[in-house]
Amino acid sequence: MKAGLKFGSALTPTATKAMLLGSGELGKEIAISLQRYGIEVIAVDRYANAPAMQIAHRSHVIAMTDADELRKIIDLEQPDLIIPEIEAIATEVLMEVENAGRARVIPNARAVQLTMNREGIRTLVAEQLQIPTSLYAFAENFDQLKAAVDGGIGYPCFVKPIMSSSGKGQSMVSSPEGLESAWNYARFNGRVETDKVIVEGKIDFDFEITLLTVRAKTETGDIQTCFCEPVGHRQENGDYRESWQPQPMSELALARAKSIADKVTSALGGTGLFGVELFVKGDDVWFCEVSPRPHDTGMVTMITQQQSEFELHVRAILGLPVNTGLQKPGASAVILSQSAGKTSYFTGVEHALQIPDSEVRLFGKPEALMNRRMGVVLASAETVKEAKKNAVKAVSFIRY
Repeated sequence: MKAGLKFGSALTPTATKAMLLGSGELGKEIAISLQRYGIEVIAVDRYANAPAMQIAHRSHVIAMTDADELRKIIDLEQPDLIIPEIEAIATEVLMEVENAGRARVIPNARAVQLTMNREGIRTLVAEQLQIPTSLYAFAENFDQLKAAVDGGIGYPCFVKPIMSSSGKGQSMVSSPEGLESAWNYARFNGRVETDKVIVEGKIDFDFEITLLTVRAKTETGDIQTCFCEPVGHRQENGDYRESWQPQPMSELALARAKSIADKVTSALGGTGLFGVELFVKGDDVWFCEVSPRPHDTGMVTMITQQQSEFELHVRAILGLPVNTGLQKPGASAVILSQSAGKTSYFTGVEHALQIPDSEVRLFGKPEALMNRRMGVVLASAETVKEAKKNAVKAVSFIRY
């Protein structure tokens, strides 16, 4: 038998060092999974005391879109792995680091660069891979936006920043009167200010799913692609409020969803977990977006699967075996802040946990904004319907 992988211990000369670029609630769970294997974790974000920073071995506060700042912190820490958790990163620095062989970017620098920018990923998927998507166009000024909508995209449509996540800067426009305000909202409320937006036509779909797709190495060193059961979700203003697993769908639609996810993630390459968002109507499936990292709607896997999306991501990164199997149906519901400020408390947690087979995860964000996601309730049950009901009931007890 060949010698296996070697794992040192954090804070020793043999440690493997992983740098998280973005240290929110998803990064926190990635950090926990990394530390189970003795990985030394360095958490980086734009604000102090972000959730992953609270459990990392070290942390740094920088503007990750500032190339000089990002280079400086990579030079200082010399990580073995760089794991992006957000889109707003100076990706040219990641390309430099990867090309020089100084660190391994997850899943790779090209994938991070393509997916952080809606223009890059949409061009790859729709034009190169010929995968069905909504009608779309890019606009660098309001006149171009209006011409694209009037020229065929029509109303209702969605106007989004080129770079954003969790619904930031996105809006649905139902009539010409709302187009200019959507243009301005997208320009100034994405991850970075920009003069370029994407406008998408509305697809008449039955539901949307996140297909968590894992690219991991086999014993022979080949890359295999495997899938979690589809995650259904409900959004408000482009941000998720509830998710559940599994989402019922036809065998043909699921096969088509897997085919699309396989083509997209294979084109991006690397190893790790990808969150592939898809629209489904009957047996038809359209690509929406992809994140080369765990997905917020996938937090439900913390109660439905033996290996959550975070554990799957870390195992795939480290070259360990993965198991995407579902153990029990479940659902998640987010805990939103009802006020803004730095001094407040969660109440009702003890009542929420009276709901059978429920769990509460409080993220530890140091400051609340109105309707900011501050935690999540998880519930499992014999059926998705019961799990959704229990998650919504449990979250109703919690106030912040």
